[in-house]
Amino acid sequence: MNHQPQVLIVDDEANVRKVLGAMLEQAGYLSLRAASAEEALDLLRSQDPDLVLTDLRMPGMGGINLLDRVRREFPEIPVVLLTAHGTVETAVDAMKRGAHDFLTKPFEKSHVLQVVESALRQARESRREFQGPPSGKAQCGMVGISRAVESLRDMIEKIAPSPSTVLVLGETGTGKELVANAIHAFSPRREAPLICINSAAIPENLVEAELFGFERSAFTGADRAKPGRFELADHGTLFLDEVGDLPAAIQAKLLRVLQDGKVDRVGSTAPRTVDVRLIAATHRDLELEVREGRFRADLFFRLRVVEIRIPPLRERLEDLPLLVDFFLTKHARRLDRPRPDVAPESLAALARLSWPGNVRELESAVERAILLAEGAVLQPGDFLPGQSAAPSGSSAPPRTSSVRAAASEAERRVIRAALEATGGNVTHAAIRLGLSRRGLQLKMKGLGLREGSSS
Repeated sequence: MNHQPQVLIVDDEANVRKVLGAMLEQAGYLSLRAASAEEALDLLRSQDPDLVLTDLRMPGMGGINLLDRVRREFPEIPVVLLTAHGTVETAVDAMKRGAHDFLTKPFEKSHVLQVVESALRQARESRREFQGPPSGKAQCGMVGISRAVESLRDMIEKIAPSPSTVLVLGETGTGKELVANAIHAFSPRREAPLICINSAAIPENLVEAELFGFERSAFTGADRAKPGRFELADHGTLFLDEVGDLPAAIQAKLLRVLQDGKVDRVGSTAPRTVDVRLIAATHRDLELEVREGRFRADLFFRLRVVEIRIPPLRERLEDLPLLVDFFLTKHARRLDRPRPDVAPESLAALARLSWPGNVRELESAVERAILLAEGAVLQPGDFLPGQSAAPSGSSAPPRTSSVRAAASEAERRVIRAALEATGGNVTHAAIRLGLSRRGLQLKMKGLGLREGSSS
């Protein structure tokens, strides 16, 4: 299903709303328009836009307060500030508080569209697979009871208090940004900003300016000075996703920042000192990249002070029922739909897949099922109408006996996970699995699982 991005424009000047709305609609976006922050909050709750463009100064609630509300209540929606009044310092402060960027009036169409696309791209790339800020030592914001997830939580708790650089490795969709958020939230830097940037989502010729900033007139179109992400993250944490995609020249400049804590803005001769903890992430095999000359060995070793590997979903399938349950609740609420139940055979079918897109792919499958299902109980076809996730192992159709054996083993895994999640309470586990207590007891008996034990 194609999604046409929807941008909420918030400005007390009707002409600004009209001009920006027409500009965005000509570029293929949908626009919503609000004359006040209060009206904008109502639209955020009812329309679920993808991006907010808000004026900095308005009667009543101003843009900074609206930014704070959006970051607190709708953390997945990026915010761009519009200003003709505030200084660059005010806008920079807004970015430290979580704004994606700022635009100065009068607007240049090309610059507006560039910032809008950048914000939407980062939102797509950085979409969290799990629930937002960590809720305590036991969770770190992650959903799961598997040994792999518990080990990940232990590692985060152990390394968070230090200032050391961390390299997070994992396939696409495993939750690398979630790990970065957890490390920052448990660190002494938690009150300072966490700034995120995906180097693969930025055109190569703009990566240096985005990371390190630039001075006015440093290049064509630089009509004002702008701090880079390192400066914005001063005294806090910078999460640099897809570090393996950095051009060679930027790798050298990044190494210098890590070695002496100084950044050079493009067009500047005076370096700036920054105190930043770097968390880098990539889905690439950096050791292979080093051997083949595409990534600097000295930078690799400087990044890998602490290395964290996030397991793919296929290696933690016991967490699948909990993830499905979490995403059902999350998206049913977001889409304002009744929360459906899930047939046990659906969980078994999902557990037989290899999930190349990992948790992000599972979340998309759950959201699609909520949107398209016709019944109150989700069946396998609701999740996988086109069998988009490749089956594990050979692509040849397995024999019926093999299918039955795989289904039985998958059901054992999901029932054990439900029992562990509910402390062995069969009634609560049955509710979680969409079964009656008697129905679950019969299944457990048929699968050789004893009541009162999750083993």
